[in-house]
Amino acid sequence: MVLEHYISDLLYRYNCVVVPGFGAFLTQKNSAKINHVTNTFSAPNKSIAFNRQLISNDGLLVTYVSESEKVSFESALSSIEEQVKIWQNILLQETSLNLKNIGSLIRNNEDKILFQPATEPNYLTSSFGLSNFNSIPVTREILKEEVVQLEEHIPFVISPERRETRGLRPYLKYAAILMLAFSTGVTGYRVFQQQRTNEQVARQDAQEYVTKQIQEATFFDLSPLELPTVTVEATTTTLPTMEKGEMHYIVAGAFRVKANADRKIEALKANGFNAGYYGTNAYGLHMVTYESYTNASEALKALREIKLTESKDAWLLSKK
Repeated sequence: MVLEHYISDLLYRYNCVVVPGFGAFLTQKNSAKINHVTNTFSAPNKSIAFNRQLISNDGLLVTYVSESEKVSFESALSSIEEQVKIWQNILLQETSLNLKNIGSLIRNNEDKILFQPATEPNYLTSSFGLSNFNSIPVTREILKEEVVQLEEHIPFVISPERRETRGLRPYLKYAAILMLAFSTGVTGYRVFQQQRTNEQVARQDAQEYVTKQIQEATFFDLSPLELPTVTVEATTTTLPTMEKGEMHYIVAGAFRVKANADRKIEALKANGFNAGYYGTNAYGLHMVTYESYTNASEALKALREIKLTESKDAWLLSKK
């Protein structure tokens, strides 16, 4: 099994592909670029980055390998774990690990892993078929000087017929100037409007990308990081009055793959919770709940107990 082939396929459709026990490959959109020195135009693309701390299995890669190889989920996970061991041995014995169409992982003298992304292929599907190209610079000033030199050496002869229409030439010249100015103004206005539209679209895409990354990062295992202990003095507060018909759900997690959400529900029910499937959120993630309550006080009390005994990532969702 060529694992990097499946990772490359998923990078076209997803911004994060996690290899369980090894790390995650992340993509980010880049705008088109122009190199004024070499006159090279580069199409929009996706740049690849590697995060060694994101090692928790989110089910995306394992499910895709299972469906492609037509094997069980457990067999696909076992094959991926064996491939990860091979990659780790290569990094221990050699200085670099080359993954086709993804990039190279390099171990430096300080025993740190550095990632060098591959320049090809372009994982941005909206740029499919576009390639870099060079443009020959336009030498307008040189051509203008040559025309001036020709005009100085070549005499112009005006025939009688042309003298009769000579009076119309100034008007034609002014009309041409007005038409040129009008067309230039319209074109400049359109370019300005297009630039404003592109800037608005870019800001919206960036905001959606950041929000989605924050939503997905909530459920990654960041156990290697140690957070400082903070002591907070609790004070007695009055709980807000519950609105009529409002339900309170204690959320256990959100999963990209529906099968993983079903497994989570079964595990919670085995531990005695009245777990259920809430639905999907705005980012297409399947949400699983521990319990649901109609009383806000009971919901908050149960949430505190679950955070202490089960998971610190649990949170409360209230909805009419």
